Amino acid sequence: MPPTDASTDAGTGPATAGATDFEETLDLRLSDELGALTPQNDGRATRAAADTPGAARTTAGGVGAPAPEDLLDHIAAWGPAATDAGTFHLVPVRPEDDLTLISRWMNDPAVAAFWELAGPLSVTEAHLRAQFDGDGRSVPCFGVLAGTPMSYWEIYRADLDPLARHYQGRPHDTGIHLLIGGVADRGRGLGSTLLRAVADLVLDHRPSCARVVAEPDLRNTPSVSAFLSAGFRFAAEVDLPDKRAALMIRDRALRDLL
Repeated sequence: MPPTDASTDAGTGPATAGATDFEETLDLRLSDELGALTPQNDGRATRAAADTPGAARTTAGGVGAPAPEDLLDHIAAWGPAATDAGTFHLVPVRPEDDLTLISRWMNDPAVAAFWELAGPLSVTEAHLRAQFDGDGRSVPCFGVLAGTPMSYWEIYRADLDPLARHYQGRPHDTGIHLLIGGVADRGRGLGSTLLRAVADLVLDHRPSCARVVAEPDLRNTPSVSAFLSAGFRFAAEVDLPDKRAALMIRDRALRDLL
């Protein structure tokens, strides 16, 4: 199973998969429907907030009915983040349109070493489909910088993830997985810039979330360094089923200090 490493060299992979009926999690349900696409000026797609989970739906009688609560507070509606590298958006992916690009990134050896999703399109498709078929606790996204999709992210409810078995989780803890797609974008501090931006987006748009967490592989020192530079603190070493990880936490209470 791929790791959660937000590396400036390659990326952050997902945490361990497995049963979701672990202790201290919430028994919540959500539609697995993610945002619809609307065209941007550059021809790429962005997700319309009106069609994200939790938006009103039209019933057979034509009456809008409220959808279930969105476990991640409508990522498609979070809007842009200004960074030193340009304007950044998180854009929920659509497998039928985005699979080829994500699979190409997964087959980069530097990415595959941590995500372990190299192979034919079907490998990446199955990984994405597991998230889309779930209850919305993990949302795969493109990171679009200055109009160009250049990174892949997974924003997930760490308190509802098997990761919560391995640390003292709190309700609404939100996790981050990241990979930087292009070689030219790696190794120059961009990972730290984007990690800080995304952590700020989470804290700005998820008022119930007090902490953003990640679990990079301890062997991936560029990844750990990227998190530290982005305002995360090293909290602990944790033994996950597929790796020994550094538990990294960005606290809402410390966001203006780190």
